[in-house]
Amino acid sequence: MRNFCWAPRVTERLTINRLGHRGDGIADTAEGPVFVPYTLVGETVTVERVAGHPDRRHLVHVEKPSHERTPPICKHFGQCGGCAMQHWSLAEYHLWKRKLVVDALAFAGLVAPVEPLLDAHGEGRRRAVLHARRGAGDVLEVGFAGPRAHHIVPIDTCPVLAPGLAGAIPAAWAIAELLKRADKPLDIHVTATDSGMDVDVRGSGPLSADAMAALARLAEKHRLARLSRHGELVAQRAQPTLTVGRAHVPLPPGAFLQATAAGEAALARLVVAHVGKAKNVADLFSGIGPFALRLAETARVMAADSDGPAIDALKRAAAAAGGLKPITAVERDLFRHPFTAAELKSLDAVVFNPPRQGAEAQAREIAKSGVPVAVAI
Repeated sequence: MRNFCWAPRVTERLTINRLGHRGDGIADTAEGPVFVPYTLVGETVTVERVAGHPDRRHLVHVEKPSHERTPPICKHFGQCGGCAMQHWSLAEYHLWKRKLVVDALAFAGLVAPVEPLLDAHGEGRRRAVLHARRGAGDVLEVGFAGPRAHHIVPIDTCPVLAPGLAGAIPAAWAIAELLKRADKPLDIHVTATDSGMDVDVRGSGPLSADAMAALARLAEKHRLARLSRHGELVAQRAQPTLTVGRAHVPLPPGAFLQATAAGEAALARLVVAHVGKAKNVADLFSGIGPFALRLAETARVMAADSDGPAIDALKRAAAAAGGLKPITAVERDLFRHPFTAAELKSLDAVVFNPPRQGAEAQAREIAKSGVPVAVAI
């Protein structure tokens, strides 16, 4: 017979003094700053240590809540890592989000006006990536990753998704269940389009003809516009398209889009307003053309991106749309081969929207070009 000794749960009380740039509450302690997610300034909280991370704590209980705390809209909040700030009142969140930009500019020694934050949630997220993994006890789990973790939090609902993704979670569970014998981690990309849901499955590995046929039947059952695997077509009921200004863009599988339609529209309005009356414009890192197709209503546009399928989609949309100025769309790696100052100097404006790693080489060429207007997103 074995005797088991259970270690007691060790907790501590902290007072949150400030917020970090990722939204974690920070308690200033004798050991240095300690980060506690899902907390607000002024709150007294009970926490426990995170193994291997001496400066982090798990929130156990909020003993003294802030008057700015609000009930989260999602039952999975706090376990799922998809959202970080549902516990904070929207007005205070807006002020904090704007201050992040103000502080970043100040740190860089830049003086620039910063407008109030525009809430561009709209109807919700029109794209998401659901993950499927085998969890403890070989149980299938489909959902989003936990906060700063690799494990999957199974979900059955997500209130931040747009109505066009209403069937995304059941479809993802069905796909994962069908492919679970492959015993591979799956990433299921779902996008709401004008034609219905577009789903691209990644990570399954090679599939048998029977598995592909089963996937096609599943796509029909869930009324998917298209189902693909690593971009390879499995089944299609309708070409997934997206309306951009006057154009209808045929989307390639897994196409990058702004997370919300309202966000894209808000950015596009700002871009068009800042470009003004320019007649010759470059749209760099253009993707499928959410800016190029709108700019072309009044200007000639040169669009470029390294994503070949996105550029092809932009070309097709521009060719089919009426009432647009000419768009020249080219596939080009702007990291290795940025447009040079000489190529840009004849333009009236440059718009560039690089990925998170930025576009230093291209930015330097824009700065040298003397182009009168540069709009960075």
